[in-house]
Amino acid sequence: MTNHNTLFYNIMKFIRDIHSSFHDLRILQTFAWAIVGVIESKKPHFSHWLPFRVGQAKAASKERQFSRWLHNEKIRPMLIYLQLVKCMLTDWEGQTLYLALDTSQLWKRFVIVRLALVYGGRAIPLGWVVCASGSATVGVACYQRMLAQVAAQIPPSCKVILLADRGFGHIDLMRHCTHLGWHFRIRLKSDTWIFLPTGQRKQVKTLMPPLGKGSCYAYVWLTQQKYGPLHLAIAHVITPNGAEKWAIISDEPVGRHTFDEYGLRFDIEENFLDDKSAGFNLEDSKLEDSMAISRLCFILAVATMYLVSTGLAVDTSGLRPVVDTHWRRGLSYLQIGWRWCKHAVAQRKWLHYYLWLPPLPDPDPVIASWKQFYRPRFELRSLEML
Repeated sequence: MTNHNTLFYNIMKFIRDIHSSFHDLRILQTFAWAIVGVIESKKPHFSHWLPFRVGQAKAASKERQFSRWLHNEKIRPMLIYLQLVKCMLTDWEGQTLYLALDTSQLWKRFVIVRLALVYGGRAIPLGWVVCASGSATVGVACYQRMLAQVAAQIPPSCKVILLADRGFGHIDLMRHCTHLGWHFRIRLKSDTWIFLPTGQRKQVKTLMPPLGKGSCYAYVWLTQQKYGPLHLAIAHVITPNGAEKWAIISDEPVGRHTFDEYGLRFDIEENFLDDKSAGFNLEDSKLEDSMAISRLCFILAVATMYLVSTGLAVDTSGLRPVVDTHWRRGLSYLQIGWRWCKHAVAQRKWLHYYLWLPPLPDPDPVIASWKQFYRPRFELRSLEML
């Protein structure tokens, strides 16, 4: 048995919970080979997966097989992937889940709206929608159904907190979160109108404190619709990338912890980076159909889930130093898992084959450098409660 065959059979075991969702074994196997292809090649185009697709078929035949899979209208990626999400969250009863919502553009022609679970310094995709749009700002109607589909997979006892940037500061989204039983921490645009408890109407930018300071406002209402009551935390923070002005609206009382919670949202940006230049190079896929892109996102999402599970297992087993040169963990769990797969295939070592993402505090927080470790994500010198 070749080493690529070994990885293929371990991937097949990893996705065993969704085997019944594929009406044809050949379609399931092509899916597993596609995951092997993106892990081995770090390329999103099926022409690069061919060397890792074991079999006697000619290259042209293998290429057509992958192409047909990506354009197969019978494959509904989100409906299948949600079964893995449900399995992943089975052990998360009673936990607090931070879910980040964000968008990523492809060639200024498509936008991916993704919901991801903040986990281990990164984010794991839970759901996505691919829209044909040249703008990164999309309406709630575009992704509302996706949020509801993900919510149905989350154990009822979990507390869910949605984190989102300024492009998602829609009252309709806040209403939908309330309907789903979710809480939210959403950044507002500076020109958003706020009604204070005193009845004063002000724009967020007029409330912004000096650099390094923050303020909290209890019981405010948003826009002319006077949606609320909500709570507002604003600050002029110092980040590694320079000064930024944050205005975070929340359905729960706010304080310094609100900024810490919102700061977790940046982990989904690392997830998009893994999909692009730091990992799978999604922008090189050359796909021109939104559903084909969504199926490719399905492949990348399962690959991400597999690599993070592998990286966590490698770290917990004490084998991280084999693939990570840092004294303390300096790579994401995804990169550790990726390096281990390369090492295991080359050295005929064990390969991970089960979904394992426990709801525990990060056992080994990443430290890329001590300078970065001692530098906070943001600095807030004082906070005034109003």
